[in-house]
Amino acid sequence: MLEAYRKHVEERAAEGVPPKPLNAESTAGLVELLKAPPAGEETFLLDLITNRVPPGVDEAAYVKAGFLSAIVNGEASSPLIDRAKAIELLGMMLGGYNIATMVNALDDDELGELAAEQLKTTLLVFDAFHDVAEKAAAGNANAKAVLESWANAEWFTRRPEVPAKLTTIVFKVPGETNTDDLSPAPDAWSRPDIPLHAKAMYKIPREG
Repeated sequence: MLEAYRKHVEERAAEGVPPKPLNAESTAGLVELLKAPPAGEETFLLDLITNRVPPGVDEAAYVKAGFLSAIVNGEASSPLIDRAKAIELLGMMLGGYNIATMVNALDDDELGELAAEQLKTTLLVFDAFHDVAEKAAAGNANAKAVLESWANAEWFTRRPEVPAKLTTIVFKVPGETNTDDLSPAPDAWSRPDIPLHAKAMYKIPREG
């Protein structure tokens, strides 16, 4: 898996674009390596599981969340990821497959406060909101802290301030700018690959 990924990174670098996120198959291979890391690859493996798997409800996210949840529940292990680290990584996944495990962890004596901190900045919880509310009503202090944080919009106020000044690039063209200027039809095949497709922007010459 690592050899194939490094080759992919080199090929993308040659095109001047970043590597694609890991897909479900590659993430499954990564999980197996994390269970028994090859010597010297520990930092690289941890970076891959942290930063190169898409968040949300992507198929690869399902694999990642399943592995991290198994660590939290004591059903899997990795010398690189303990239960607390697993909660932290789940907290970076925005929403989707990570939510149930973090909500359940609110009852955990060891992980409850940490799970609450992760949920405070997670909004895409959908119906799990009611699970948190029920725990809070039953006296769970961690769940109550999450609800109070959501109510106080800490998910927003904790974010970095908007810069006082932004420097941008403005393209000035004659006439009207349309879709074919920004996303040319001949390059429609690359639209799912945003960094690669971005290279096609304004590739078709215009008068002026």
